[in-house]
Amino acid sequence: MSVGRLLTGFLALLVMNLPVKAAPPQQEADFIAKDFQFTSGETLTELKLHYTTLGTLQRDAAGHATNAVLMLHGTTGTGKNFLSPSLAGALFGPGQPLDADKYFIILPDGIGRGGSSKPSDGLRTKFPHYGYNDMVTAQHAVVTEGVGIDHLRLIVGTSMGGMQSWLWAERYPDMADGIMPVASQPVAATGRNYMWRLMIVDAIRSDPDWKDGNYTSPPTHFVRALPLFNVMTGSPRTLEAVGKTGPETRATLDKLVADYGKAVDANDYLYWFTAIDDYNPEPDLGKIKAKVFAVNFADDLLNPVQLGKMAELMPKVAGSRFVIVPEGPDTIGHQTLTQGKVWAPYLSQLIESLPK
Repeated sequence: MSVGRLLTGFLALLVMNLPVKAAPPQQEADFIAKDFQFTSGETLTELKLHYTTLGTLQRDAAGHATNAVLMLHGTTGTGKNFLSPSLAGALFGPGQPLDADKYFIILPDGIGRGGSSKPSDGLRTKFPHYGYNDMVTAQHAVVTEGVGIDHLRLIVGTSMGGMQSWLWAERYPDMADGIMPVASQPVAATGRNYMWRLMIVDAIRSDPDWKDGNYTSPPTHFVRALPLFNVMTGSPRTLEAVGKTGPETRATLDKLVADYGKAVDANDYLYWFTAIDDYNPEPDLGKIKAKVFAVNFADDLLNPVQLGKMAELMPKVAGSRFVIVPEGPDTIGHQTLTQGKVWAPYLSQLIESLPK
């Protein structure tokens, strides 16, 4: 069972009343980046980058792409997370913001995830140490070399993908007309948002079965720390719904631990949560040229609105907008990012504001 499916099951008790629609037709492919150089100085002779596409690419008379959209997933996900009913059913259908009959949508699997190269493929901790900037470099290679696109209409990212959309807009300021970072902030991870990640990393490295990544059977002790992810990315109402009594809470926790134990590779997880260390777009926000509409949620523990970071930093980005969606019956903390109907209206507003 994937982590994405774990979260789906965990949140299932909060029915969002979103009509279930089939995902549009899709195609999958791999791009092989030769002699890929990581910012750590390490290299990989062949870096496999898997991606899924929806729709048909359109070009103008000069051959420039006109309808391409890049969508970037979160830390524990893959590009196919956007094909879940709660997202695809609100984003890609006829008349919806990213109607797949009008747009060409690229859904890459980040380094270390899904069908892309990752430590669990065999290299384990000999796999090059990557950060978010390496992931953005790889995504750019997929878009420009793999798919052959020179311009993006839009970049949409959720959680980690939202963070990477900030980096995209800074590093390739003329590449996209607009970006929508969802459930992210353009600042380095610190405080609570970094502490819980360190707790998971420390749990892996101190697991007696981990053996510096050279385990012969999957480590089992560290998985007891992994429900921290659910605690941090859910909301009080989410957690209350699955644990109204002490015994119910214990049963939920034990089920999460058991499912994580079946699904997780310790080395992959270690790399996932250390990759954030190089993330800090704040100093270069003034380089952004794309229109920005950032969406965050008031009950998101990972991006606490009490710190006021969005109001402080967004004036540094010319022509930018942001919204803090108030807590309500359709929000479930950080995981509100999985509920397309909550943030699709803002996406429509951004699209309408882009140059024709």
